[in-house]
Amino acid sequence: MLSLSVDSSDTDLDLQVINGAGGGGIPLGEELRLFAETLASRDEKALGDARETLLRVAGAAVLVDATAVAANFQRMVRIADSTGIPVDGLMDALSGSIPDELELRRFHSAGNTPPRGRFHALKSWLVRNIALRMLLRGGRDASRNPDNH
Repeated sequence: MLSLSVDSSDTDLDLQVINGAGGGGIPLGEELRLFAETLASRDEKALGDARETLLRVAGAAVLVDATAVAANFQRMVRIADSTGIPVDGLMDALSGSIPDELELRRFHSAGNTPPRGRFHALKSWLVRNIALRMLLRGGRDASRNPDNH
């Protein structure tokens, strides 16, 4: 969904930030990436340093939001991993080539998701384009009638 949001907003984002490459081209990206990485590493000293850096450059509100997002993702991943939930067909199609680009199948839990079939690229292209059009249409409709949200 992140890549679909990026596509719909004409944002230039380097998704390799997920694998530790820079800041992804977003404001505070480097600091947020470092915070997330140290949080996952469980290195208390490094986490304290990253937390202090993020607090200094971004402020308390961003630090609290980043912590809440990280905690929520940690919760969702633990639930999915512990129950063996596979990525379903729609989410797999929406993800396009991102799992391959980011080498996400290297993780143990990827074994729960069936291998992609021969028509995956076509299905992915169709689903992503339909979803993108719906997302863009929804944004235009909301901007025309702001009372509907």
